[in-house]
Amino acid sequence: MSYATLNEKPVGQDAVAAPNPAPAARRRKRGNLFVIGRQPGRRGYLTIAIAVFVILGLAWWAASASGMVPVIFLPSPQSVITRMVHLAQDGTLWGDLKVSLYRISVAFVVSSLMSILFGVLAGSFGFWKASLEPLVDFVRYMPVVAFVPLTILWSGTGDFQKFLIIWLGTFFQQVLMVMDSVKRVPGDFVGLGRTLGMSNSKILWKIVLPSALPGIWDALRVSLGWAWTWLVLAELVAATSGLGYRIVVSQRFFQTDTIIGYILFLGLLGLISDQIMRAGEKLLFRYNRRRS
Repeated sequence: MSYATLNEKPVGQDAVAAPNPAPAARRRKRGNLFVIGRQPGRRGYLTIAIAVFVILGLAWWAASASGMVPVIFLPSPQSVITRMVHLAQDGTLWGDLKVSLYRISVAFVVSSLMSILFGVLAGSFGFWKASLEPLVDFVRYMPVVAFVPLTILWSGTGDFQKFLIIWLGTFFQQVLMVMDSVKRVPGDFVGLGRTLGMSNSKILWKIVLPSALPGIWDALRVSLGWAWTWLVLAELVAATSGLGYRIVVSQRFFQTDTIIGYILFLGLLGLISDQIMRAGEKLLFRYNRRRS
């Protein structure tokens, strides 16, 4: 019997005896969340997020129950919930929600379509960049609030004025974000298209847009939060309906529970819309998986 035969081990013995380092590595990676780059698991993420909301809710309840803050300034969570349930039952809440959703949907879709068109052109072609970028940079620093009196003079106090305020607050920011997403498309991709003899239009549709769309979608998700802010601003001034209008009316009658309830409701709507956009990103751009 040879030396090699004596030292020979059964097939698979090393695989069985050696520990699998993968679970331990994963545990080490997720172990200390106060290290740059370490991420919690899905369950840990949800636990931490829920705990933050619970702590804030308890602090609110303690501040109102102890009398530390007068009720006129900070009503208890129970009174806010009771008030919102009452407004939902009599249809006031759903009527305001319907009007506001209509306004933000129309204005945001129009603003997004226009910003994608002009942003892609400015990010791809030098002529459009020179034509649009300085103008957009100039206008986007103008405060939208200052345009509210002008929009009322131009278009009255109807829905179009609300559309215009939301458009002014989102379009110019969106254009720059879309343009930056297009600029981040690697030049090698475009060069490959030219090597293959593709025309400018084909490079734009087949290479630039598929590469830039995940970034464009992310830009739209961020700007949707701004749209909610400008919607409330538009409805706070010269409006007769909507979530923002209800806040103004409640302020006149010192209905702090309604004001806080509507503010929290707006935050919930924003959170829901953001999660819908995140889910849409995962569904539409599976080719662009990234760590979240």
